[in-house]
Amino acid sequence: MEERTPDVELTSAEIANLWTQYMNDSLSICIITYSIEKAKDQEIKEVFEFALSLAKSHVVEISGFFKKENFPVPKGFSLEEDVNLNAPPLFTDAFMLDYMHVMTLLGLTGYAGAVATSSREDQMDYFIKCNTETMELHKRVITVMLNKGLYSKTARINTPSQVDFVDDKSYLAGWFGKKRPLNVVEISGMSFNMKKDAAKAVLELGFGQVCQSQELQKFFERGKKICKSHFVTFSNRLTKEDLSSPKSWISEVTSSTVSPFSDKLMLFHIVTLVSAAIGYYGAGLSVSQRRDLAVDYTKFMAEIGLYAEDGAQLLIKNGWLEQPPLADNRENLATKK
Repeated sequence: MEERTPDVELTSAEIANLWTQYMNDSLSICIITYSIEKAKDQEIKEVFEFALSLAKSHVVEISGFFKKENFPVPKGFSLEEDVNLNAPPLFTDAFMLDYMHVMTLLGLTGYAGAVATSSREDQMDYFIKCNTETMELHKRVITVMLNKGLYSKTARINTPSQVDFVDDKSYLAGWFGKKRPLNVVEISGMSFNMKKDAAKAVLELGFGQVCQSQELQKFFERGKKICKSHFVTFSNRLTKEDLSSPKSWISEVTSSTVSPFSDKLMLFHIVTLVSAAIGYYGAGLSVSQRRDLAVDYTKFMAEIGLYAEDGAQLLIKNGWLEQPPLADNRENLATKK
């Protein structure tokens, strides 16, 4: 049966969802294709191949949506312009599997948001399907990581003996005096953000090692230092309460100095990850009920907000920032009459 042509236009939110996913998936195709080419472990390679099949299908489907709407398909990234498949491995298989884990976490969050902001039936159906596919990818990634002893589980706590209610205002304290123990929501939020910090620090170390531009090298070095600082702050808070921290992957970068990716792709990827991190820090802040944690998150958000802005300026300076679709400029239209 021929698919019914939608009788309503895409909303700005739906266009944003499709445009953002197209950019991210075209970038993913580049990174995953290279990773498959360099992977030595067969189990990890199979996970990459499944992820690549999903990214390729998404790019095709999104292109179809845009063409039906007579909407320009984004340029995004390509194997021809943005990948050097002959470059030696830049990261180990183990880290690239962890990288895939972090990317699936970001994908699941993004797809849930896309479903929530869509109103056209075909868009809701499409992003529900994407979410289901990504959940399957997430399951495969975790299974392989567990089998290989690579997965960092969130710190465990002992089972409480009873249900308790807060009866003291000191529960919210954190600046002075004795602090209460971290609760499980706060532990989870810190661990979640630490995993993203650890992965981004490794990417920035590797990208800084191979990028062509000295300006970008300095930018990546700055980002790596920020990530390591944030990771250490969270880790110290967990250690003080005898809780374990997620694994740091900083030693999983090879000695290669040959870039597998274009400077444009590497810079865009880091800026995108930093922008997403602001939202995740905000989520961590919203569930933290100790004042010292709130201070940490607020400080970190301001720090990476400036870093993201500087990255966007570099993209603009080099002519690499592809512009999302804009609303009409009503003043300009009025002057053209």
